[in-house]
Amino acid sequence: MLYGNCRASQKGVVFLAKEKKKVNDAEFKKLKDNLKTRFVNAAHIMWGRDLDDLSENEIYQTVAAVAKQVISENWIKTNKAYMEREEKQIYYFSIEFLMGRLLKSNLINLGIEEAMKEVLSDFKLNLDKVYEEEPDAGLGNGGLGRLAACFIDSMAAHHLPGHGCSIRYQYGLFEQKIINGNQVEIPDNWLKNGFAWEYRKPDKAIDVKFYGNAYMKKMPDGSLKLVHENPMIVMAVPYDVPIVGYHNNTVNNLRLWNAEVNRDFSDYGYLTQEQIRQKNEYRSFVESITRYLYPDDSTWEGRKMRLIQEYFMTSAGVQSIVRHYVKTGMKIEKLSQKIAIHINDTHPAVAVAELMRILIDEYGLEWSEAWSITKDTIAYTNHTIMPEALETWSADMFKELLPRVYMIIEEINRRHVENVRKRYPKNEDKVRAMSIIQDGLVHMARLAIVGCHSVNGVAQIHSDILKASTLHDFYEYNNRMFNNKTNGITHRRWLMGANPELAGLIDSTLGSRRWHRYPEQLDMLNDYVNDRPFLTDLGKIKHLRKEALAQYILEHNLIKVNPDTIFDIQVKRIHSYKRQLMNILHIMYQYHSLKNDKGYDMIPTTYIFGGKAAPGYYIAKETIRLINAVADKVNNDKSIKDKIKVVFIENFGVSIGEIVYPAADVSEQISTASKEASGTGNMKFMMNGAITLGTMDGANVEIREAVGGDDHCVIFGLRAEEVLSYYMTGTYSAWDEYNSNDMVRLVVNQLIDGTYGDFRSLYDYLIHGNDEFFIMKDLSSYAGAHEEIMRRYKDKLGWLRSSAMNIANSGRFSSDRTIDEYANEIWHVKPVRIS
Repeated sequence: MLYGNCRASQKGVVFLAKEKKKVNDAEFKKLKDNLKTRFVNAAHIMWGRDLDDLSENEIYQTVAAVAKQVISENWIKTNKAYMEREEKQIYYFSIEFLMGRLLKSNLINLGIEEAMKEVLSDFKLNLDKVYEEEPDAGLGNGGLGRLAACFIDSMAAHHLPGHGCSIRYQYGLFEQKIINGNQVEIPDNWLKNGFAWEYRKPDKAIDVKFYGNAYMKKMPDGSLKLVHENPMIVMAVPYDVPIVGYHNNTVNNLRLWNAEVNRDFSDYGYLTQEQIRQKNEYRSFVESITRYLYPDDSTWEGRKMRLIQEYFMTSAGVQSIVRHYVKTGMKIEKLSQKIAIHINDTHPAVAVAELMRILIDEYGLEWSEAWSITKDTIAYTNHTIMPEALETWSADMFKELLPRVYMIIEEINRRHVENVRKRYPKNEDKVRAMSIIQDGLVHMARLAIVGCHSVNGVAQIHSDILKASTLHDFYEYNNRMFNNKTNGITHRRWLMGANPELAGLIDSTLGSRRWHRYPEQLDMLNDYVNDRPFLTDLGKIKHLRKEALAQYILEHNLIKVNPDTIFDIQVKRIHSYKRQLMNILHIMYQYHSLKNDKGYDMIPTTYIFGGKAAPGYYIAKETIRLINAVADKVNNDKSIKDKIKVVFIENFGVSIGEIVYPAADVSEQISTASKEASGTGNMKFMMNGAITLGTMDGANVEIREAVGGDDHCVIFGLRAEEVLSYYMTGTYSAWDEYNSNDMVRLVVNQLIDGTYGDFRSLYDYLIHGNDEFFIMKDLSSYAGAHEEIMRRYKDKLGWLRSSAMNIANSGRFSSDRTIDEYANEIWHVKPVRIS
């Protein structure tokens, strides 16, 4: 039987879960009464008005304030426990934390969502509408930031003393608008109404130094002393955001750094016009540091600002960690025993040099001792396979901006190169490949590897390619430090929060909620994958989620889509290697076949795209324009009888993803094999019962293994070894593919024959750019994969069985599992339980 019932509303079909039996009705009533009192009191204190007079946003702010009261009580307990027990703590540095909305996840983790829902209902208020008032925090862009958010969620859920460190961006990446089919970027002013969850801590501000002249001065006793003359000092002020553990009283911390003018800035006194001008320039510089997530790096000044941001965040974070550690009274020489710093990709890699600077310049340690502490403290996660994507900086820029840090990197490199030469005498090619400073560039991945004790990839195939290719020289040099930690997602947000109907069905089927805390127990659903009543309920829930997405599309895109069609979805950053272009070319072929081949037929399918293109990424933006041009033509052609609908969802992000992922039938994971490090969207789709249509790339490989092979996913295209072979031999010819494949030639010609408009740029990219990501090579195989999807979809029961298999075996892709592996195998930290 279905877990709950349905009713119609103006916003489509809404699933009504059965009232879950309260473990203790008396305790629930006590909790509800307590929350109601807090809610009313908070409203009166914050707004000085009756509830009836409050706006929807003020209701949201009030509910958040009530949650913060509960959170703060546990936050105080948590910090006290960490101080008293002196357990090792983790600090996770990431340039992005894509948090999404926090109210719902905080209420779920606190265990008070049901009670708060009833409190609001008593006042004729709807908690679901309250959730919609919260903006997505503009602190990230894609998978890197979402992974970081999942990780700190899992740390708190597993009682681990782990905290995040990043930047408090005034504006997110951008708000994406689609106007006349084109992406238009407008500022993402997510802070316009403040951020309900942050706490400003000006007493914990840190000074960060840029520019100036740094050198070592010889003292009378023969020792050397650092002199750093005329630095520009920027004050980093922390804004702390509580990270709530799931039903366990643990509250960790995400520290976001904001750049502010130095303390004495407001004192203009008797200044000349020139001094006032200098002060104004200084203010402008400081305020620009934390204004935008990812400033445009296509210019010298833009790249410099990226480096400024990275050092600002990293220096403030490392200084703060060391200062707090020393205040506890523990010895600086024992730092690595109590502190773990993790670098999420290369953006915070300068932490290696910054920690060395602090240990040597501020605490007087000798180089060898400081180096040993640094390596034992820092670990590094690599997120890219493509060597050209590994971050580098102009040595001239670096030296001018961070003179003392550059001196330290020079010395790190000198000693490192000396060791490499000892290991590989008379092999200068090896030295060049491993040198941190080479050909006028500072190589940040090399700095991170040399300065840490662990390097991990984020999916097994990714880690293998790193060892065999991208980082082979370093793996050969020290293979023991390399390991794999396959990414994960937090099931609390992406299943329990985003798909409560499915979560309710799982609770009812298993007769337990233990999987909420132990997601690996989702595998108990394997006992039900052939159970017809369970599959029937699963199908009804999927349809409800599709109806909800169809309603969203109708409201935002003014396109009516049929939830009885296949929902085939690709939502991720728009990038050539992710091959949204191949997806839309295939849709063009299907449309052409429907129009011109009387023998061709297909199951009606709704193709849904979403994702942002970087403002300066012309090919990606042209791909968006093509998708919308095809949508405009296909969606308005009555002759194909709605066999195809194409939708581009603008401004895709976490909150929209919570609507999209549960509605998918087909998960498009079609990156060029060997290019996607892992992916986490593939896991979100899988956990919500979508079937993966993908290449053997990233975590797709492990998803295929988890579901038992090809019966429950559809794999196509070149394998990683074939792609790498083409790159190595240079034998791939786009022109040959164009001339030998009728399907390819048809759709590529349509880019320039006026069928959809003028897309000469995409034509040239494929033909004259030699199709760098093998779109034309894989197109026929991709078309065959779609035919297989439609063949399977005709067998409704078989399709639901595959959907159930995906859900049942998704527990291994919870970030809880990933974090346990980090904690046990890299950080060596223990849980700290908060009573």
